[in-house]
Amino acid sequence: MSYTISKMYGLGIYDTNGAYLGRANDFIIDLEKGEVIRITTEPIRSLANSKANASKILQKKSVLYKRVRSVRDIIVVEH
Repeated sequence: MSYTISKMYGLGIYDTNGAYLGRANDFIIDLEKGEVIRITTEPIRSLANSKANASKILQKKSVLYKRVRSVRDIIVVEH
């Protein structure tokens, strides 16, 4: 699946059961592989506050990009 990241900012993220997970806020990219790893529903700049906060955001406020099943008007991720 190929989609421009700039078009994904602000899209609602829903799981395959229809549950709303948040809005696409930031993207974590593996620069060596040239691929998106995670989509966060919180700003990345809030990660700089503390390691505990970073861990919370990555675990509870983000989704793995490999779980993305569809991107159009919303982002659908595997439950």
